[in-house]
Amino acid sequence: MVAPYLTLLREDCRERRYPLREVFNAMRLMVRAGAPWRLIPHEFPPWAVVHQQAQRWIAAGVFEALVHDLRAVLRLADDPASQPSAVVLDARTLQSSCESGARAGYDGAKRRRGSKVHMAVDTPEPLAGPAGHPANEDDRAHVGEVVQAVQALTGETVEVAYVDQGYTGEAPAVAAAEHGVSLEVVKLPQAKRGFVLLPRRWVVERSFGWMARFRRLARDYERLPSTLAGLHFIAFACLMLSRVVVHFQTC
Repeated sequence: MVAPYLTLLREDCRERRYPLREVFNAMRLMVRAGAPWRLIPHEFPPWAVVHQQAQRWIAAGVFEALVHDLRAVLRLADDPASQPSAVVLDARTLQSSCESGARAGYDGAKRRRGSKVHMAVDTPEPLAGPAGHPANEDDRAHVGEVVQAVQALTGETVEVAYVDQGYTGEAPAVAAAEHGVSLEVVKLPQAKRGFVLLPRRWVVERSFGWMARFRRLARDYERLPSTLAGLHFIAFACLMLSRVVVHFQTC
């Protein structure tokens, strides 16, 4: 199922020396275990080959297309309505590293320096994102960008976006309304004691929890924001491929 997305050249191309499956498996291991490129085990192709091919795939949008198609397959398997009418928006701050220090900013709310990653999540698959920017920038300034990407992917079927209290205000509501989406802020209860499971909001928080299990995405180790976004799509592709396999085995 993944092979057509990875095949940028023909299988009998004279320049090809290593199987694409082994290169893809090396990328999955690197993202999951958090290993640097140079520490990829020797049973896989050389790290330089894996890194070079990974950059080609990310530049071509291979993993983003794979995730969007897997989302459509899973939605069709669960519900005939192939496009969602509501999404959940949120952002998380990734701690910066030496490689990402040039674009890092200080997030006063989280008390850390790093990069923010925005994500729009359907239940339970990702839709748009991740869109990264310095952590000191306001989340509300990027609502229009994320909502526009969501509408482009779904064919403008989304009507409601659930957000947290960080997106309150007239400016984000107007930016979302320009693309036909109304923001609904999910607020904390007044008497909060301990952990509280917020309606709707837990969907995107669960997705962020899944991303935290991939060690490479625990911090911002990438020099390029495009690489950071591509690795997020690889992680989601790994999760969704497992769901697709389980679904078709039970059918």
